[in-house]
Amino acid sequence: MEKPLITLYRRRTGLVATAGVLGGILAVTALGGTSNAATGSNGAGNPPRPQARVSQSGTQEASDARIEITPGQGVHGVGINDPVGVTVSKGKLVKVTMTAVATGVEIPGTLSADGTSWKPDGRLERATKYQIAAEAEDAKGRSATGNATITTVSPANDFIGHVSPENGSTVGVGMPVTVDFDTAISDKAAVESEIQVSSSSGQWVVGHWLNDHRLDFRPETYWKPGSTVTVTLTRDGVQKTVTFKIGRSQISTVDAKTKQMTVVRNGRTIRTIPISSGSREHPTYNGRMVISEKFSHIHMNGATVGLTEKDGKPSYDIKAVPHAMRLTDSGTFIHGNYWGADSVFGKVNTSHGCVGLKDVRGGGDGSKPAAWFFDHSMIGDVVVVKNSADKTTLAADNGLSDWNMAWSEWIAGSPTT
Repeated sequence: MEKPLITLYRRRTGLVATAGVLGGILAVTALGGTSNAATGSNGAGNPPRPQARVSQSGTQEASDARIEITPGQGVHGVGINDPVGVTVSKGKLVKVTMTAVATGVEIPGTLSADGTSWKPDGRLERATKYQIAAEAEDAKGRSATGNATITTVSPANDFIGHVSPENGSTVGVGMPVTVDFDTAISDKAAVESEIQVSSSSGQWVVGHWLNDHRLDFRPETYWKPGSTVTVTLTRDGVQKTVTFKIGRSQISTVDAKTKQMTVVRNGRTIRTIPISSGSREHPTYNGRMVISEKFSHIHMNGATVGLTEKDGKPSYDIKAVPHAMRLTDSGTFIHGNYWGADSVFGKVNTSHGCVGLKDVRGGGDGSKPAAWFFDHSMIGDVVVVKNSADKTTLAADNGLSDWNMAWSEWIAGSPTT
């Protein structure tokens, strides 16, 4: 299964934010709440492609209900008193959940008497990322889901542009520093000169403009485990600082030919896991990818990527794909697969581009490979795919795939080097 393509999603990387543009929405249950796993074109050579077909018949036609979440997917700098809410047309809301990502705390809210709108009861907190998931039904009882992740205003992160990873976080060795800008930057040298990134490891860190909205920083090789990275932003003589820590090193290599994934922690192989990757018709990208999001469950529906049967029903509709972790913005995930026979894993590549690991329905068995890998992975960990039939070069701005760009090209993309 594998690539739940729905809302064209913009991480301030030049992607277009258009809710429901493909006629379907993706629902996700995240770490302690619900979240969005929207995908979209990256604008740099890796367009969306369906990657989620499974051998399971669809059971439901597309819903007429259309959900709109305000202020929209991926919006940063939301004021704590700004309007935030959910509305639906051609249907009624069934359930809305708003969750603070860091704590998993659910935010109380009120559904209107006619079921067409929802809003949180109180003021939001500063510098907080929230995930909103909504479910609605149309007049025929057909369900639709909508999702968005928003971040409230933070003096440190929105001083010049939105900075990730978050201040005080701990991430894997592959996590680049990303500064996203709301508007296109014309004088890139001037803006980059206001941002300095350093590491306690002493590694040389260089910025690269992936597009007019996104400036990433990374060293030549992965960050040193245990180091601290400091991002200093200066404007008009005022200085703000963001720091984060690098955890242990974990590099997992998926071999599409042998259909095995080798997990290496701090230079030592800790597990080899049978996998099933993209079929020859829909191969998985080759290249180095970085885990950018983790979801305990995700809803995948074929109609959201144009995969329907002759009768108009989706080719598949799986409401709770377990242990899903995003590898690219265009929709590549590594996730649990409970519908595949045991004989598939390590033997046959059957997906539309994602990497599947053996799991159980609901994901409740911690002994299964997908649960183990999910529990032993963190944001910023590296997943390398090799020997896939795919001939496309994975674009550096498709997710956090910076490491696919040669160092000589990387430093050439900085106007200050």
